[in-house]
Amino acid sequence: MKSKIRLYYKLFQIVILFIKGLIIAGGIFPILGFLYSARDAKIKRDALKTRWLKWFGAIVNLHIIKDGELSERRAIFVSNHISWLDIIVIGQYLPAYFVAKSDISSWPVIGYLARQGGTIFIRRGNKQHIKTTAEKMVWLLKQNSNIIAFPEGTTTKGDGVLHFHPSLFQPALLTRSAIQPIALQYQGEAKEHAPFVGDDAFVPHLIKMLALDKIEVRLSFLPAINSSGKSRHAVSIETRDMIWKKIFEDLPTDNSGQQYLKLL
Repeated sequence: MKSKIRLYYKLFQIVILFIKGLIIAGGIFPILGFLYSARDAKIKRDALKTRWLKWFGAIVNLHIIKDGELSERRAIFVSNHISWLDIIVIGQYLPAYFVAKSDISSWPVIGYLARQGGTIFIRRGNKQHIKTTAEKMVWLLKQNSNIIAFPEGTTTKGDGVLHFHPSLFQPALLTRSAIQPIALQYQGEAKEHAPFVGDDAFVPHLIKMLALDKIEVRLSFLPAINSSGKSRHAVSIETRDMIWKKIFEDLPTDNSGQQYLKLL
C-alpha cells in the first residue's frame, strides 16, 4: 500500500513538473528573449533548464556517483546511450544542447519541451538532414555552447557499446573544440530496469522508473581526447574504446572479460 501511495505521489509531482516545464518553455523563455540580450537570455535559459532537470532527478530519486572533471573548454560530450534518463543524469552537470533522434520531437509534452530547450534533432539515414544538423552543431560550437551527443544512434542494455557514427565528430574537428567521452553505468535495480530499448513506450517506462526506490548510476567524465591531426573515424573509435574500457574495467577475468578483450 505504501509503495502505491509513493508511486501516485511521484506521478503527481511529475505532472506538476511537466506543467512547470510548459510554462517555462512556452512563457518564460520568450520573455527572456525580449527582455535581455541574446547572451544573457541564454545564460538564464540554461539555468532554468538545469534546474528543471535537477527537479526531475529528485523526483525519480537519482543517486549519481560522479567521476572525473568536465572540460573547461567548449566541447562535444559523447556518451554511451541506455535510456532517456541519460539526459536527466548528464544534463544536471552542464548547460548544453542535446543531439537526439527526430522521433522524440513527436513525443507528447516531452517533444515540445525538447524543441523549446534547443535540442538538435537528427534524422538517421537522411544525408541532407545529417549535413544540416552538422552545420547547426558547428554554429553552436562557434557560439561557445556545449553539445551532448550519443553517437551509437540508439540505446542499449548497457552491457556493451555499439559502433559510433563518425559524422557527429566532424563539427568538433572543424571548430577545434574539445571532445570528452562520458561513460554511463546504471547500477542496482536500475541496471535491469533503466534500459529503454526496442518497442518500449515512454509513459510505461517512466512509471516503472518511478516505482523504484532509487535509481543508482555512475557517471564518469573521462579525459578529453587530443583530436589534432586525426580523422573523424579515428576519433570516433578512440572515444568508443575509452568508454568501453571504463565500463568493463571492473569485470573479472572470465568469459565476459575475454570476449571484451577480443572485441577490442
